[in-house]
Amino acid sequence: MGRDQESLNDMPAASGGSSPPGNDIREAVRELLSSQRLGVLATNADGQPYTNLVAVAATPDLSHLLLATTRATRKFSNLSADPRVSFTVDNCSNAPVDFQKAAAVTALGQAREVPSEERQEFLDIYLDKHPSLESFVRSPSCALLKVEVEVYYLVRRFQEVMEWHLKP
Repeated sequence: MGRDQESLNDMPAASGGSSPPGNDIREAVRELLSSQRLGVLATNADGQPYTNLVAVAATPDLSHLLLATTRATRKFSNLSADPRVSFTVDNCSNAPVDFQKAAAVTALGQAREVPSEERQEFLDIYLDKHPSLESFVRSPSCALLKVEVEVYYLVRRFQEVMEWHLKP
């Protein structure tokens, strides 16, 4: 089956149940990304994964994730060498109920610094969610990054797995 720009590919739940309709994954991804302020960014350093907890914002169409870091960080150096990333956001509360109610979304894509001609548009989205980070993100040493999402993987209740391919 071909995968076009907006195709949704739902995988059956590991328990053998049926998957929700395609719009369900979009809304679940939107809910997780809008309700959570932090996520885990995974970069690559010479074949070794490297993870960081970072503040995240998503564009309204969910095609990009936005994050900020100073250029002197290891994550920025890793991204400069290899833009491929994995990014995970979850709603876990570290309570027993997580085994029934937890959800996590992982995005795979390519991260690049936002070009100056697009910076204000993406900065507005980022600061709308993280106004307390304004002085940090406006610092000359700070890079505003956008992850062009290729695919989202949504896991709920540790068994139900769905994927949404934004890129072929």
